[in-house]
Amino acid sequence: MFYLSRQTVSRHRSLYAGSFIALAVGVFLLGLAATATAATIAYSGPVARSITVTTLGGRDLEPRQVRVPLSDADVSGLQTVLSLVGTISGFITIFVIASTFAFAVASRRREIGLLRLIGATPSQVRRMVLGEVLVVALAASLTGAVLAQLATPLLLSKASYTELAPVKLEPASPWVPLAIAVGIGLVVAMLGARSAARRAGRVGPVDALREAALEPPRIGPVRITFGVLFLAGFITLLALIRPSTGEGVTPLAMFTPMLLVIALTLLAPVVVPWVGRLWALPLIAWTRVSGRLAQSNVVAAPRRSASLAAPILAISAIAGSMVLSLSFAADSAEATIRDTLRAPIVVEGFADLGEVPGVTAVDAGIPLQLIRISSDDAELEDAEGIDPAVASRTRDLTAISGDISRLTGNTVAVSKEMAGFDSYQVGDEIPVTFTDRSATKLRVVAVVKDAQGVNPSILIPLDLVRRHAPTAQPERIFVDGVDLTTLNEHLSGTTAHAVPAAEWEAEQAEGVREGNRLGLILLLGPAALYSAIAIANTLLMGSLQRRHEFITSRLLGATPAQIRRMVLWESGLVGAVALSLGTAITLTVGILIRHAMNSGLTDVPMTVPWAVLTGIAGICLTLAVGSALAPTTYILRRSQPSAAVD
Repeated sequence: MFYLSRQTVSRHRSLYAGSFIALAVGVFLLGLAATATAATIAYSGPVARSITVTTLGGRDLEPRQVRVPLSDADVSGLQTVLSLVGTISGFITIFVIASTFAFAVASRRREIGLLRLIGATPSQVRRMVLGEVLVVALAASLTGAVLAQLATPLLLSKASYTELAPVKLEPASPWVPLAIAVGIGLVVAMLGARSAARRAGRVGPVDALREAALEPPRIGPVRITFGVLFLAGFITLLALIRPSTGEGVTPLAMFTPMLLVIALTLLAPVVVPWVGRLWALPLIAWTRVSGRLAQSNVVAAPRRSASLAAPILAISAIAGSMVLSLSFAADSAEATIRDTLRAPIVVEGFADLGEVPGVTAVDAGIPLQLIRISSDDAELEDAEGIDPAVASRTRDLTAISGDISRLTGNTVAVSKEMAGFDSYQVGDEIPVTFTDRSATKLRVVAVVKDAQGVNPSILIPLDLVRRHAPTAQPERIFVDGVDLTTLNEHLSGTTAHAVPAAEWEAEQAEGVREGNRLGLILLLGPAALYSAIAIANTLLMGSLQRRHEFITSRLLGATPAQIRRMVLWESGLVGAVALSLGTAITLTVGILIRHAMNSGLTDVPMTVPWAVLTGIAGICLTLAVGSALAPTTYILRRSQPSAAVD
C-alpha cells in the first residue's frame, strides 16, 4: 500500500506540490525558532557576570541553586520572543497544513470513489491516503529542517549584541530541536488528512461517484462539538480581559483570537455560507450573473471555501488583534506617564541641582538591579531607590495599601501588578540579593499603582541603594519649583539638559511605540510571510483543480472573460468573508483590551494604526484575487471547450 501511495504522489505532483511547500515553510519556521532557542539555552555566559542564589523551596519544592546572569549576559528577552514566534508560527502551520492537506485529499474524491467502485475497502482507501500524506510530509519536514539548520547561524549573528541578546550566540546541537520540528510537521500533516481520509473511506460503492463530485451538505457531530468547545474557550478568555489582568493582557490579545479562529474554521460550513450570502447581496445587485455564480460556488462548496478562507482569517485576526492591542498599550503607557508625573520639568542625565535658586523638589532616584528570589526561581529585577518624602511631591505614589512614608531601612514598595502576580501583601518579606552579592530580606510596606516608565515595579529607600551601589547615579531627575530657562542656564556646560515634562512624556511614549513595532516585526513577520505563501498556495491549488469545471462552462457558452469575472468575484467574496470575520475578532478583542488597559486613567488618546490594518487587509485580498485569477487565465489559454469530453 505504501508503494501505491508513493506512485500516487508521483502522479499527482502538481496537486501535492502546494502541500509540500506549505509544510516545508512551516517546519522551517518552527525549526528556526527551536534551534535559536536551543542556542540561548546552551549559552552559559561568563561566570563573573552572574550570581548563584538558592531558591526558597516549599510546597513540595526542594531548594535549588539558580545561576542568574546579569544584564549584559541576559538572553531571556530573545527566549521570550522566540517562544512567541514559535507559538504563532506553530498555530499558523497547524491551521494552514490541516486545511491544505484536507483540500488536496478532497480534490481527489472522484478518484477515490472510483477505487471504491472497483473493490477497494474503506481501510485500504484510508491507508493509501495517509500513506500519500506521510510521503509528502516526510519529504517536506526534512527539507524544512535542513533549511532551518542552514539559516540558524545567520539568525544568531543578527540577534547577537542586540537589546534582546547582548551577547555572542553560537549554534547549539540541532538534533533535538530539529527532531521536534520534524515531528510536529509529521503529526500536523497526518492530523490534517485524517478527517478527509476517514470521509473518503466511508463512501459506499453505489454513492461513490456522487460523493466524489458533491460535498456533503452537513458537518459531523465531532466537528460541531469541538467548534463549540473552542468557541466556549474564546468566550472564557474574553472574560479574563479585565483591568485586574495586568501584563497578562498582551498574551490574551494573542491567544484569544486563535481560539475563535479555530472555532470559526470548524464551523465554517455553517458560517461561510451565511456570511457569504450577506456579502453577495450588493455583488449580485451590481454584477447580476457573474456575482450570482460566485455566490453559488461559495455556498455550494463550503469546505472548499473554508479551506481558501482559513489562512486569510488566521493572519487577519491574529495580526489585527496584535497591532491594535499594542497600539492601545502605547496609548495607555502615555496616559499612565502623564497621570503619574507631577513635576513640570525633567532633567535627563545627572547634575547637582542644590544651588539652583527656587527649586522646591529634586527627585533624583537612583536605578539599580537586584535578584528577587521566590520558592522555585530567581529573577533579575529593575528597582529604584527614592526618598519617599521628595518623590511623593514629583510623582503619584499613592499607596493602594500600606504607607509609602514607611519606606526606610530594609523595606520595599511594590507595584500593584507585581503584588497581584506574586500575592505580596503589606508585611510580607521578599528575599533579595544585590549585585554586590549581599543578601537580605525586604519587608513590604506599601503597594502602589502601576506606572511603568515613571516608577519601576520595585521601590526601595535611597540609603539602601547607596549602601549596595555607592557609585550609581540617577539617569533622570524630576524637578519642581523652577522655570525651564533658569534650570538650563545652570546646566550649561554639563551633559544634562532639562525638558518640559510633556515633551519627556511624549518621548517615552514614542519609545514604547518603537519597541512595539519591533516586537510586531519579530512576532508577526515570519507568520505573515508564511501566511502570504499559504494564501497564494491554497488559492492556486483550488483554481488548478477546477480545470474541468471551467472547460465545461466554456462548452455551455461562457466566454473566458465571463469565467474570469466569476473567479474574480468568487475569490473576492471568499476574501471578504474571511476579512470580515477577522475584523470582527480584531474589534472585539481590541475594545476589551483598551478597556482593561485604560481603567483608572483619564483622557487616554486612541491611536488606531489604520495604515497597517488596511495594509494587512489589502495584501490578503490582493493575494487571494491574484492567486485565483492567474491559474484561471492559464487554464483558459491552454484548454479548449472540446476538452470537456476527455
